[in-house]
Amino acid sequence: MITSVLVANRGEIACRVFRTCAELGIRTVAVYSDADENALHARVADAAVRLEGAAPAETYLRGDLIVKAALAAGADAVHPGYGFLSENAGFARAVADAGLTWIGPPPEAIEAMASKTRAKELMGIEPLKAVTDKDLPVLVKAAAGGGGRGMRVVRELADLDEQLAAAGAEALSAFGDGEVFVEPYIEGGRHVEVQIMADAHGTVWALGTRDCSLQRRHQKVIEEAPAPGLTPELEASLREMAVRAARATGYRGAGTVEFLVADGKAHFLEMNTRLQVEHPVTEAVFGVDLVALQLRVAEGEPLDEEPPPARGHSVEARLYAEDPGAGWAPQTGTLHRLSVPASVRLDTGFTDGDPIGVHYDAMLAKAVAHAPTRAEALRKLAGALERAVVHGPVTNRQLLVRSLRHPEFTAGGADTGFYDRHLAALTAPDPDPYAPLAAALADAHGRSRFGGWRNVASQPQIKHYRSEPDGTEHEVRYRHTRGGLAADGVRVVRATPALVVLEVDGVVRKFDVAVHGERVYVNGAALTALPRLPEPVARQEPGSLLAPMPGTVVRLAEGLAEGVTVAAGQPLIWLEAMKMEHRITAPASGTLTALHAAPGRQVEVGALLAVVQEDQ
Repeated sequence: MITSVLVANRGEIACRVFRTCAELGIRTVAVYSDADENALHARVADAAVRLEGAAPAETYLRGDLIVKAALAAGADAVHPGYGFLSENAGFARAVADAGLTWIGPPPEAIEAMASKTRAKELMGIEPLKAVTDKDLPVLVKAAAGGGGRGMRVVRELADLDEQLAAAGAEALSAFGDGEVFVEPYIEGGRHVEVQIMADAHGTVWALGTRDCSLQRRHQKVIEEAPAPGLTPELEASLREMAVRAARATGYRGAGTVEFLVADGKAHFLEMNTRLQVEHPVTEAVFGVDLVALQLRVAEGEPLDEEPPPARGHSVEARLYAEDPGAGWAPQTGTLHRLSVPASVRLDTGFTDGDPIGVHYDAMLAKAVAHAPTRAEALRKLAGALERAVVHGPVTNRQLLVRSLRHPEFTAGGADTGFYDRHLAALTAPDPDPYAPLAAALADAHGRSRFGGWRNVASQPQIKHYRSEPDGTEHEVRYRHTRGGLAADGVRVVRATPALVVLEVDGVVRKFDVAVHGERVYVNGAALTALPRLPEPVARQEPGSLLAPMPGTVVRLAEGLAEGVTVAAGQPLIWLEAMKMEHRITAPASGTLTALHAAPGRQVEVGALLAVVQEDQ
């Protein structure tokens, strides 16, 4: 039997596997990079081994170091998690060759299916060899890995070479494999997948369907089980194809077969030979622990002949440290507080006070709701996220709440173009007009009305705040009176540093207030307290290209140097932050007069990368 498991991963999935291991009495071992020295997964494991360095290529993609760590810590099994080396057949073999138990499918099955090009060949599908205008649009896709990395939609043939290079570079950084391929891009399809679980005795379970169509940058945002609106015939066909794929490869363990459903037909996409991020919705519907089943299968135990019956509906939302209204730009900083109502399941790799850095994925947590019906599950999750406390970097929390309540999504059957159509409305500012007042009253609590020249009894006090991330500025006026704090249009029922209660039009409203530096959080709304007098703003030369987020410069346009001519919109610099690449383009046609970016250079948000002098 397995007695000690090393998880060759980090963050949320490592913590998730550790939780099941602890319940089963199995000892746990973590590996951690220097950037993750104080990360939650390294703290909760029974033992932890350092992987020197910070970049994935130096740490979590070094299979040799991970096997060495497992042996040094006395582990007898390795769980790969998802991402990194989870679909690397060479790593699976190295684990087995070291005398350790591999908690995953056989290396031969990984080779057959983890490479999307070989998987399509096995399913009788040929990738595009030569792309012409008639083939557009097409999708450039990484052959290995998943999570939306190494994927690009190409609508103009002239962009193909650039997108092939970009996808390959991103895939190499994320998975250690830069192979990419091209396939037709199907507009308006739904991303539907089937969870499978297979043992070494010939049993293959198809644990229903999941719909993962709400995506940004080809990375899933909201997932649910079962997929709504499928005909019984189509659902049965999906399950049959998934089981056939598993049997064709002698599969063992947990896996997912993914399809694009359009016009009532299913198109095979790929098979992920690992556990998926969205596995909790299947666990909720079928009442199983997929990690426990992985361990059981790895020990050689058989599955029951049939899976448990499905019950109810489950939906999961991924909470990302990113700004959806600013091109999904990743965000960094300190996560001061993360709390979600106990009515939903929360899987996370962070605790209060943890730093959110640039080296790894932007996902902070997954919130999962389960209920008897889909409508109840959506309502439950939306309500929990609306009440969640997330103090720190900007997140997509408001987007998630609005998405779960959007009529197109609640009707069922939303496709992968959902955010392309609705992002502007879903990210439109909708500030609570009383949040700035509550922040000001909380700040003013306890101040003597005669404590300074600004606190003259009959004169209004003025404070200014800026809503984050949209930048809307607010001016707030209140007064100190003999009866306490007062403001026009409301009755101040109570004001303390942490709680303000206002009566507005006969309705009593409560505002929870928390302060972290200059940032104030009021019922989930983030505000920045502005100085009484404007601070001087550093002047930037016209045409300056500034880093939109902290990250690493991964490459420059070919031949880019001071003095070269550039065209408006031309990609010049590529930054990588949180495993995603971001292009910096020329703001206008002109001459590059300064270049401060260089491959490998770490930059902070606002750093000057280059200057383009516009043609006159």
